[in-house]
Amino acid sequence: MPTASRLTSAFAALGATLATSLAVLAVLAAPATAGTVLDRVQSSSNLRVCIWPDYYGVTYRNPRNQQLMGIDIDLSADFARDLGVKLQYVESSFPKLIEDLVADRCDIAMHAVGVLPARAEKLKFSQPYLQSDIYGVTTRSARLKTWDDIDKPGVQVAVQAGTFMEPVMAAALKQAKMVVIKPPVTREQELEAGRVDVFMTDYPYSRRLLDNADWARLIAPPKPFFVLPYAYAVKPGDEAWLKRVDDFVAAIKRDGRLEAAAKRNGLVEIVVRK
Repeated sequence: MPTASRLTSAFAALGATLATSLAVLAVLAAPATAGTVLDRVQSSSNLRVCIWPDYYGVTYRNPRNQQLMGIDIDLSADFARDLGVKLQYVESSFPKLIEDLVADRCDIAMHAVGVLPARAEKLKFSQPYLQSDIYGVTTRSARLKTWDDIDKPGVQVAVQAGTFMEPVMAAALKQAKMVVIKPPVTREQELEAGRVDVFMTDYPYSRRLLDNADWARLIAPPKPFFVLPYAYAVKPGDEAWLKRVDDFVAAIKRDGRLEAAAKRNGLVEIVVRK
C-alpha cells in the first residue's frame, strides 16, 4: 500500500503534468480565437461599420430617397477602399454603441463618437478628427433668446438619450428641468409641440434644423462650454487594429480627404486638422 509521502509525490507529479498539458492546449488553441480584427477583415474581405443613421451631416439616411450621406459615409468608404475590402453598415446608436462593439457586431464605429470618460473605460479611440461644443436649438418665437436664458426656473431642456449632452447637461443645469428624449419620440417633435423649450445638441445635428426648418433658431454659448473631441471607436484588446484605424485618420488629415469630406457635408468649422 503506498505511503502518504509517495501519494503526495504522485499527486504533485500528476498536477505538474496536467498544468503542462493545459498550458500546451492553451497555446495550441490561441490562434483559433485571438486573431486581430484586421486579420478577420482582410480574410473575409468585409469591413463592418457601425453607424447611427439619424446623425445629420455624419451618417444620415435621407428620408426622401433612403440614401446614406454624411462625412462618415464618405470616409468609411475611403477606409474600406484603403483596406481593399467590401463595406457593410450595421445600424447602431449611441446607447447601443459599447454593446455592439464589444459583442463583435461591428469592427468599428464611424459616426463621430464623442470621447467621453465613461466610453473610454469600455472602448478604444482613434485620434480625434472632429470636435464640437454644445448648442441649443429653439424656435424663433420662443422666450429663450440667449444662452443665459436656458438654465432658468420653468424651462424644459431636452437631450437625446445616450448622447454626451445627457450627462453634461444633467450636471450643468441647476434650475431648468432636463427632459430625456428616447426614440421613437424626437427632440424636434417635442420642441415644435411646445413640450420643451429648447434641446441641446452638437454642431452637426444643429445643421439639420437650420438647413431644413425655417422655424428653428440656434443658441450658441458665448464662450466654450463643453468642447468634445470626436473619434472612431473600436473594442479594446486589439492594438494592431487600433493602430490601423489611427493610421487611416492620420492619412486622411494629411492627404486632404478629411477636409474634402467636411466641405461636402458642411462640417469644415469643426475639423481637427492635427
